[in-house]
Amino acid sequence: MPPAVPSSAKPLTNRQDGAVRYGPALTLLASLFFMWGFITVINNTLLPHLRSVFELNYTQTTLIESVWFIAYFVASIPSAKLIERLGYQKSLVIGLLIMAGGSLGMMLAASIPSYGVTLTMLFVIACGITLLQVAANPYVAVVGKPETASSRLNLVQALNSAGTMLAPMFGAYLILGRSKGGTAEAGVVLTHAERLADAQSVILPYGLVAAVLLVLAVVIAKFPLPAMVSTASRREALLEGAGQGAWQRFWHHPLWQHRNLVLGVPAIFIYLIAEIGVANLFINFVSQPEIANLTHEQAGKYLSFLWGGMMVGRFAGSAIMQRFDAAKVLALFSVGAFVVMLVTVFAHGPAAMWSLILVGLFHSIMFPTIFTLGIKGLGPLTEEASGLLVMAIAGGALVVVQGYIADHVGLQTSFLLTAACELYILFYALWGSRPTAALADTEVEAPTA
Repeated sequence: MPPAVPSSAKPLTNRQDGAVRYGPALTLLASLFFMWGFITVINNTLLPHLRSVFELNYTQTTLIESVWFIAYFVASIPSAKLIERLGYQKSLVIGLLIMAGGSLGMMLAASIPSYGVTLTMLFVIACGITLLQVAANPYVAVVGKPETASSRLNLVQALNSAGTMLAPMFGAYLILGRSKGGTAEAGVVLTHAERLADAQSVILPYGLVAAVLLVLAVVIAKFPLPAMVSTASRREALLEGAGQGAWQRFWHHPLWQHRNLVLGVPAIFIYLIAEIGVANLFINFVSQPEIANLTHEQAGKYLSFLWGGMMVGRFAGSAIMQRFDAAKVLALFSVGAFVVMLVTVFAHGPAAMWSLILVGLFHSIMFPTIFTLGIKGLGPLTEEASGLLVMAIAGGALVVVQGYIADHVGLQTSFLLTAACELYILFYALWGSRPTAALADTEVEAPTA
């Protein structure tokens, strides 16, 4: 059962001063968005590193990322149940501790070194991030006016993008820059001793990450975060007509009455295929002689421009959505993403590299905007809807499909898959995101002293 609501709490629903009243809490939550963005994108520099250390092909390399995103599928619904039982604040702390434990495990995996332990620890870290995603995204969306939910979530997601922008520089310096494989010219084959030495370069960066996560866990545990008002009774009332059997309750669940959620889940799934495919194969793509002819270390620094574009786009999108409809802005950005991906596929040299970098700007608003459009009008069903949308992040696991295309057809041609993904986002923006059967908005409690 959700935690009890203190009798002294005064519910605040859509208050005009909500942004000011909840400013400190949102600022702290923004630090969580920063950290999980930072850790997720360390993978983009970690993957070419592991490709070198373990001598992997593209399919095997992208399979590492698939394991990461399978965690979203496995952990999303349990995360929603945990939040219902323990509340948002305790769940955030547990998520941070899980991530810290996984980061410490990465140090162990590097010291062995072990491909299997590496996969396991990345899965653990991703489970912690999943718990944070299920808790923090809907929390930010409902604290404030519903019509500016997309703007608000884009704003804090901009801090997520700040983490993703800094992570490649961190990884390029502390992982790729300190390894033989990261600084060698393309095509150089490492000796067994050099690969073992390269594996050790992961220990320091993940030790630093674990320390920061533990500090954040302590801060979150002691901070007076406002809590969402319990919606258990309203949720149970909605479920009464769904039938008594498990399958009846599933097929007649009121969630399926909401087109914006039903089509929003595949929108998140498909968007993640596009975002993760671009990010994971960026370094290998721009390192090719016919594109930019860079070392992996140099390419890792250019990856920061991709994530920097996402940060700029989210800040800009947050401001734009204060005045324009979020779905229309999403449609415009999806068209831009489709165009630059076609340039990436058919151009060569710097033009192909910079068009791939530019897709970060157009991808910027997609996840937070789809998420807020997907939970719009869900009221007491917001937690379950959030769990489903975060579960859809597992779409990133299908990046292995792009890896397969890259191995058998060509790396540059594989980005046609990304272009196709942008078309579904356009469809969702223009039609699929229109809400049906809207419910009353979720309320929040005032923060306690």
